[in-house]
Amino acid sequence: MKFDYNTRYSDSFKLLRHTDQRIAYGLLLMVLVALPWVASKFLMAELSYVFILCIASLGLMVLTGYTGQVSLGHAAFVAVGAYAHAWMLSKGVPLLLSLPLSGLLCAAFGVAVGVPAIRVSGLYLAMVTLAFSVIVTHVIGHWGSVTGGFTGLAVNDPAIFGAALSGPKAFYFLCLAVLVLVILALLNVLRSGLGRAFLGVRDSEAAAYSLGIHVSRVKVIAFALSAGVTGLAGALLAHHTKYLTPDAFTLVLSMELVLMVVIGGLGSLRGAVLGAVLISLLPTLISRIKPLLPEQIAKQFGMETFIFGLILALFVLFEPTGINGRWLKFRALVESFPLYRRDTFRRGKRYMKSERYK
Repeated sequence: MKFDYNTRYSDSFKLLRHTDQRIAYGLLLMVLVALPWVASKFLMAELSYVFILCIASLGLMVLTGYTGQVSLGHAAFVAVGAYAHAWMLSKGVPLLLSLPLSGLLCAAFGVAVGVPAIRVSGLYLAMVTLAFSVIVTHVIGHWGSVTGGFTGLAVNDPAIFGAALSGPKAFYFLCLAVLVLVILALLNVLRSGLGRAFLGVRDSEAAAYSLGIHVSRVKVIAFALSAGVTGLAGALLAHHTKYLTPDAFTLVLSMELVLMVVIGGLGSLRGAVLGAVLISLLPTLISRIKPLLPEQIAKQFGMETFIFGLILALFVLFEPTGINGRWLKFRALVESFPLYRRDTFRRGKRYMKSERYK
């Protein structure tokens, strides 16, 4: 059995504290690196799309899971990142420069949205972000000289130092590299004082004020960081789709991102990745199951939306901590067996409800 007690000052700063964790994640990375030599091109394209959604889910997790701010408009940041990246590539900007610039531009948009949005919270904040998404979609559709309007905008093939990355294998490694860098960056941010401030604002704004945390500033920084990471996902998504239209960045995409962080488990980067994997692969799974269903059910319109809603309802009712919470319970069962007790993860009663997240 492992106990997460700190015996040295440096223990709390370690990314992976136990040897088995380092071995497990090392093996996972080795499998992902070796996979392109045995997998088909279709699987490579699917996994690249999964990696892109993982990056977008990580961006929203910073805002919703770690700071407690609900957003229904993150599809707008994906759109800004995608169109900015495509436009810069068309002007001859190199890929290695265009990717971070797209993220920085989205971070600036995040600040522009976050400054007025932090005046409200909860449902009102969700409505503000939703309105921002609608405005961005409207602007993209009518700014034809830059975005191509509703006709669309073609995206140049990615290339680094003259080497084309348009093939499935090369683009797979590009998406994997960006995902790993984003995870490492966010892990280090969340271990810092800023990350602890995020958690303080999420758990209790009143307590954060009393500890000297500038709550408004922390919220704006969370918006900027979340939008920047989501913009990187949008830039990669532009290469995946190869042609951009406003119809690809609707409320449906925002709702899928919300589903990823809620089902994966709020407050966990691992949960963001697990939720993105589940939601991104679910349409493929549904298409495989449809032929096995009765014809009257298989032909019903909106089956995917129904299944998405059903999964969300089941998780909210029976597993509020998401896939990551279920994984933690399973790991505790294995480590403490046969001493495991069912009451270990029973939530205790709360007697003070001065905050909306209590």
